Amino acid sequence: MSSYTTDQLQNALHTFYGGASSTIETCGHIYGYNDPNHEMSMLQKITANTILDYEHKLSSTSPPPPSIEELLEQAKQFHNVHGPILPLQQIIQSKSPSMALAAEFKRASPSKGDIALHLNAGTQAGLYFGAGASVISVLTEENWFKGSLDDLTSVRMATTTTAAAAAAAAATKDDKTTTRPAILRKDFITSPYQIAEAAAAGADTILLMVSTTPSNILKELIDYARDIIGMEPLVEVHALVELDIAIAAGARVIGVNNRNLHTFTLDLAQTEKVAEELTKRGLSFHHDACAAEKNGDDKPTTPQVALCALSGMSSAHDVDRYRKVGVGMCLIGESLMRASDPSLAIQGLCLNPKDYAASQSISGGAYTGGTKIIKVCGITKPDDALAACRAGASLIGVIFAQKSKRKVSNEQAKEIVNAVRKFGERSDRVTVDIIDGTTTNNSSPVSTLVAKSRALEKASQRPLVVGVFQNSPLELVKETVEECGLDMVQLHGSEGMEAANSKNFGVPALRVVDIELGSDDDGGNENKSSDNIASTILKNVTTDPIAILLDTSIKGDKHGGGGTGKTFDWTIAESLQNMGLPVIIAGGLSPDNISEAVGNVRPWGVDVAGGVEASPGVKDIEKVQQFVGGAKKAAAEASKGF
Repeated sequence: MSSYTTDQLQNALHTFYGGASSTIETCGHIYGYNDPNHEMSMLQKITANTILDYEHKLSSTSPPPPSIEELLEQAKQFHNVHGPILPLQQIIQSKSPSMALAAEFKRASPSKGDIALHLNAGTQAGLYFGAGASVISVLTEENWFKGSLDDLTSVRMATTTTAAAAAAAAATKDDKTTTRPAILRKDFITSPYQIAEAAAAGADTILLMVSTTPSNILKELIDYARDIIGMEPLVEVHALVELDIAIAAGARVIGVNNRNLHTFTLDLAQTEKVAEELTKRGLSFHHDACAAEKNGDDKPTTPQVALCALSGMSSAHDVDRYRKVGVGMCLIGESLMRASDPSLAIQGLCLNPKDYAASQSISGGAYTGGTKIIKVCGITKPDDALAACRAGASLIGVIFAQKSKRKVSNEQAKEIVNAVRKFGERSDRVTVDIIDGTTTNNSSPVSTLVAKSRALEKASQRPLVVGVFQNSPLELVKETVEECGLDMVQLHGSEGMEAANSKNFGVPALRVVDIELGSDDDGGNENKSSDNIASTILKNVTTDPIAILLDTSIKGDKHGGGGTGKTFDWTIAESLQNMGLPVIIAGGLSPDNISEAVGNVRPWGVDVAGGVEASPGVKDIEKVQQFVGGAKKAAAEASKGF
């Protein structure tokens, strides 16, 4: 996408690093520095491209760009009219004990391609702000992220207008507390000119990336932003060596990018490593300490640093994970850009710890948590798997059952696994942290499966691949798991409940329970109530599987159901959940009935195959999007009553 040659890009970076006078002290932390055989990473190419673009922009005479002095004057006028620059560190720390949210507007990215080109920046930011975002991050890089400074100004104006209207409606014009969110310019900033440009466009803060910036220049940029503009920058680190540079340069708001932007690998533990390192150094940062100060506790001290987690998050579990180590702000972008209702998606993040605690309460009563798992099954092609992942599916099902029209070979399965792993930015199977498949400490099967369901929810934030088997020898299932790299299995035959113990395969297993229909559709369970059927199922449930999936079968089929295209009596699922057991429902689901299923039954999970196909084994991408989007929207609407 770059219009420059490799030599031009390399020379731009060489000059930025200080040319012949660059030193290991200022550049030693930079990826590939002093390596004559180093090939630029995508991050370095984008940075170099940005440097050259600005060189050309500033040397243009038709029309000439504004000088940095003119930009500073424009910034002064803008903020005089539309309100002063907001202090980022205070904005974050004022939200304690709730997690501050930086909601990102990002049209595209180098790793994920186009995400949501059609969205209006101001409109989306209004939704983010209305749902509780404290910071709106705006990608302004044009070539790879397809953003602009116009997007940033649109976001600033829209949120300022919304905040003013809300204040007027609440008759709190004299309230001196901050109402609008801080606006972050996220770009590849290498010069004071870009900082002044951001301020003139309405930004409150800017992102500075340690990984691409010499330490002496980083300090100059921080000082310029803070002393000349009045901005507190967000300083991004990944490796611990970069943390040294950020601290030495005087960073007060430190963001940890869990993604290595040179390699695009994701490690959600990176933020925790930085938190541990800050603790070792005696630097105060814990977000809870801010709440202590607000509550008037003895000897309150505002933390020296605000710590932020900047990538790879999409759920309340992620937010809570970082809350536990003292993080004050999470930045979330892609999942909100893809969400059919960003407001409800933000609500589901449980930024307030009390909301998260309530959502995780295991009282031993009915399951009322709503739909958390969406499985798209019968995938035979990597492209269809990626479409399901992009739509928001939690589980991708590949079928090995001999009788299925959607049966895949091991080679097909491996291709699908590799595609799903690449999408989830992982190189190995995901470990689901669960209790082993035996009852311990007098735990009942239901309470054990409730705990396991929570573990699967957390693990499937990055889509998992499930291999579906029917009456296959368990040793063959295990061999297939190992050869194909499956994350989970699903037993869909007459193998028995105990066969679903993870010890048999090395991965967790879903256990299918067939709900029998009569051969002439008169209902195989017509003389039994839903509660009676549910009670019978519950008596046979063990702690072996990770979860229970209900599917339709035809009376007389002794080999296991599935693939009927028919629904069963959903009140059976309701009864089971009223007895405390979360279940996945399958059988006859489609975009046409998913809203009814999720809205009325509120199952823990839903599973679709034929209902989103163009032909057996070939997905209709539009139907996949409609199904997943419909399930998520219905789940969000249903949750409003709880």
